[in-house]
Amino acid sequence: MDDGGTQTMTMTTKHRRPELAAFLRSRRARVTPADVGMPPGLRRRTPGLRREEVAQLSGVGVTWYTWLKQGRPINASPQVLDAVARTLRLDPPEREHLYHLAEVPYEPDPEAMARVVGPDIQGIIDALDPRPAAVYNLRYDILATNAAYRDLFAVPEALARGVANVLWTMFTVPDEECPVVHRERELPMMVATFRSSYGRHVGEPAWEDFIRALSACSPRFEELWASGEVLPPGPRVKTFRHEAVGELRMSTVSLSINGMPECRIVAYVPEGEEATGKVARLRERRQRLWPQSDEAAEVIRRWNAKYPVP
Repeated sequence: MDDGGTQTMTMTTKHRRPELAAFLRSRRARVTPADVGMPPGLRRRTPGLRREEVAQLSGVGVTWYTWLKQGRPINASPQVLDAVARTLRLDPPEREHLYHLAEVPYEPDPEAMARVVGPDIQGIIDALDPRPAAVYNLRYDILATNAAYRDLFAVPEALARGVANVLWTMFTVPDEECPVVHRERELPMMVATFRSSYGRHVGEPAWEDFIRALSACSPRFEELWASGEVLPPGPRVKTFRHEAVGELRMSTVSLSINGMPECRIVAYVPEGEEATGKVARLRERRQRLWPQSDEAAEVIRRWNAKYPVP
């Protein structure tokens, strides 16, 4: 088994290195000296930057960059790859592609993640009201919500902590504050699904810090994480509760988003007329209690803001 795994990794690296070299050459060719404030110089064969210039601008040795460009099996740190990405003016998808080709764990730019949900996607989830809907990433960070989602899931204690993450809420609020019924049944499934996504992010600081912090706050999460269970994502039927309407059963529908490969829209669809009526009552309650009020705006701001994990 070990020999087969090693052989697979070797073959993967063998194919990635030439692709990395070709990618760097193509990105270097499109950046002119004028783009980076350098004189064009004489006897330049191509309009793009020379590898010596990329190395100088990135603060790395010429030999190291040449080896990287040639696809040699060298180790590259995130700091060095970020410097090369800045010099070559890579956009976020290109930066991620560079990391994968160099076989370095990729961590998205936090500022880019904060802007990842544009008005078009926000408009789509807003249009799903009165069905609750949100945009999650693979770590269950809450990137955007609609008003119906906040009606059902705006947990005061979670809002006070300022951590916009489903797992964090589920594992850290008291039972009476948790909007999910049958938490003991749901929590193992969520952690197993979370682990299936973790496999492609092993070693990335944002993921490792999150797991370490939640384990410190929740012995139950630490226990479930240590179990090693893995479960693929899929549709679920869950029972939720709200103090104003009681319990309601809802199914989840997950939709992928073009241009956001690790994010998804999750919509919650009421199961049956009773649940549909309760969701409608929550909407009426919101319109009655928070008609364009500052309180509603504050709840919206806190759910959609990007907070670091403590």
